Amino acid sequence: MALWVFFGFIVLSATFVLVLSQGPLKAAPNAGALRTVAYAQYAAALLLALARVTGVA
Repeated sequence: MALWVFFGFIVLSATFVLVLSQGPLKAAPNAGALRTVAYAQYAAALLLALARVTGVA
């Protein structure tokens, strides 16, 4: 159960960073780097979910 809560926090964090980088921080010079961080978080969350579903974690 705790793994799914952690998965939820990762997804919420990635969504928050992505919304900020496409909204208020769109004109910031590092907006592309923020999007990259958000996509990396989504990839980590997907890997965690796949490990949990397949029984590895």
